[in-house]
Amino acid sequence: MVIDRFTTPLYGIAEAARYLAVPPSTFTTWAFGYQRRRRDGRAIEGKPVITAARPDRPNEAAVPFIGLAEGFALAAFRQAGVPLQRIRPAIDALEEELGLAHALASRRLFTDGAEVLYDYAEHVGDESARELVVVRNNQRVFSDIVASYLRRVDFASDGYAQVITLPQYRTATVTVDAAHAFGRPRFTHGGAKLEDVIDLFQAGEPVDVVAEEFGLSRDEVEDALRVATRTAA
Repeated sequence: MVIDRFTTPLYGIAEAARYLAVPPSTFTTWAFGYQRRRRDGRAIEGKPVITAARPDRPNEAAVPFIGLAEGFALAAFRQAGVPLQRIRPAIDALEEELGLAHALASRRLFTDGAEVLYDYAEHVGDESARELVVVRNNQRVFSDIVASYLRRVDFASDGYAQVITLPQYRTATVTVDAAHAFGRPRFTHGGAKLEDVIDLFQAGEPVDVVAEEFGLSRDEVEDALRVATRTAA
């Protein structure tokens, strides 16, 4: 199967949300937008901001790798404390000013995005976008939280995301890569799929046996179990 990073659905909504450590309801809003009715009866709509296709059945794959990468950037903005509804116009400005689709999954978000967002915030007086950017040495750069996320993305020759290092692991290095294992999380050390490691432990094998089986350290396995337990809670 040839995987197109932009169009091949790889992840269900709940699955993608779990990888990015955001609530499924939040990821659903990013993927499909929302429509709410105010107390005065007026409808409020928010359009989708990541690439996804509505699945025919629950838990069916709906999100391509690029959609996951776009969600990763939004997770960074969310971690910085800026609600999505307050930065939707800024995202539109990013795509318009950078002149390309999927700006949130582009290398240019990292290289040029901070300046675009800062200029946008100055132009419209939007404090929300300004919270994502700081000025250091007369340069406009992303805040530490956002920058720490974006540094975890590696880009292909086309300038779009290819590999994402997931942020919630402390000891293990776990990546998602559209070119390997159908985009499922893998340990950089040894290359084992995360789900295989978790499954073996859940089958009753001790941590040390799991670590030896997959060529991992005990700390790496325990780190993966910590994240899996927290996600399931």
